[in-house]
Amino acid sequence: MIANSSITAELKRMELNPLTAISPVDGRYASRTNPLREYVSEYGLIKARVLVEIRWLQHLAAEESIEEVPPFGVTAQTRLTEIAERLEVADALRVKEIEARTNHDVKAVEYYLKECFEEHDELKSAREFLHFACTSEDINNLAHSLILRSARDEVVLPALDAAIDALTVLAHRHASLPMLSRTHGQAASPTTLGKEMANFVARLRKQRKVFADIAYPGKMNGAVGNYNAHAVAYPDLDWPDICSRFVTSLGLEFNAYTTQIEPHDGLAEGFDALARINNILIDACRDIWGYISVGYFRQRAIEGEVGSSTMPHKINPIDFENAEGNLGVANALLAHFSDKLPVSRWQRDLTDSTVLRNPGVALAHTLIALQSFCKGLGKLEADSQRMTEDLNANWEVLGEAVQTVMRRHGIERPYEKLKELTRGQAVTSDVLRSFISGLDLPEAARDELLELAPSDYVGEAERLAREI
Repeated sequence: MIANSSITAELKRMELNPLTAISPVDGRYASRTNPLREYVSEYGLIKARVLVEIRWLQHLAAEESIEEVPPFGVTAQTRLTEIAERLEVADALRVKEIEARTNHDVKAVEYYLKECFEEHDELKSAREFLHFACTSEDINNLAHSLILRSARDEVVLPALDAAIDALTVLAHRHASLPMLSRTHGQAASPTTLGKEMANFVARLRKQRKVFADIAYPGKMNGAVGNYNAHAVAYPDLDWPDICSRFVTSLGLEFNAYTTQIEPHDGLAEGFDALARINNILIDACRDIWGYISVGYFRQRAIEGEVGSSTMPHKINPIDFENAEGNLGVANALLAHFSDKLPVSRWQRDLTDSTVLRNPGVALAHTLIALQSFCKGLGKLEADSQRMTEDLNANWEVLGEAVQTVMRRHGIERPYEKLKELTRGQAVTSDVLRSFISGLDLPEAARDELLELAPSDYVGEAERLAREI
């Protein structure tokens, strides 16, 4: 064992504290990003590497043609599973101590595992088949795919589902609540508040499926992707088949054509899919922020909370602003990952290595944003009176309805006549009804238009909102 007192002392001296962390995801927002630590931290990456190395050794032992590694007995299999699945932070620290000597993170994992095998004769005899025919990237690419898949499935998707569920509740609750639309910021044909929430539900559900269905890739084919070392050691074995079965046994999608590195196109797909989700959420944040601004939504006051250091009346839409900011940071990183990772000079360069240590930061900002978004949604209360006031102040929005009925009944130049009446002018109910009364329409059609109010002119909005 290597003396570790100086390393341990340095780690203790530099132990992270939310007040001393450089990044807010480990500082100000540390408690909110905790669910990601198991997967996308340095510990999570080391744990995934250990798992891949162990599973590869077990896979080799299960191949009858590799006689030098006979199938492991029950006690050996139990020990291997224990090492692979129960790695503690203290164990990961031991790997880091070895890395301080080797200056190579993956080789440190191999040496750590050989240490673990010392007291078990059956495992000790197989220790030189640890990392057999592997380049570091055989281990790393699989480890990164595993941790990204786990972080997606165990943390990001549940948080996204909570946001979708909260929006769905709003869509159903306010399905019939009429609201003035605004296209180009100007008064437009009415909708319902619920339908506007349903729009975001539909978009998020579609992109959630795309994100959830992405199969993360993996390769296990040696130093430049040709099974060179495999073939020279065991020339009679079908290594592409052996390695394909190994990668798929991990729940990953096998990539047969690579250089030293898996080209990361699949990872880029995942980052792009998450960025699209985040863009939809940014759109939702801005719309809801606007509805709060014009008074369609009120925010419940939280006891003890301060909205402004000088204006005591304020309840600011900070949750949606916080969400939007974090989504923007996440997307800036995700865009760089998608642009950079699929590009590597010749058979490999190292620029992907440091980039691949940062997806957890993008996931953390996304998680913080989803939490803030849900918190903000939970404070919202619709102000139906305010919406009614806006509808009643904009009778000109019924111009679309009137001119469309005029078209049906053959009245000439209906659009032009309504344009002359309404464009750029405030139209009251009396002005519009006077116009309708003078139209040469069937009595039933005229009566229906005379009874129509902006709050009634919502089409199928209620149905669409309820059916989401």
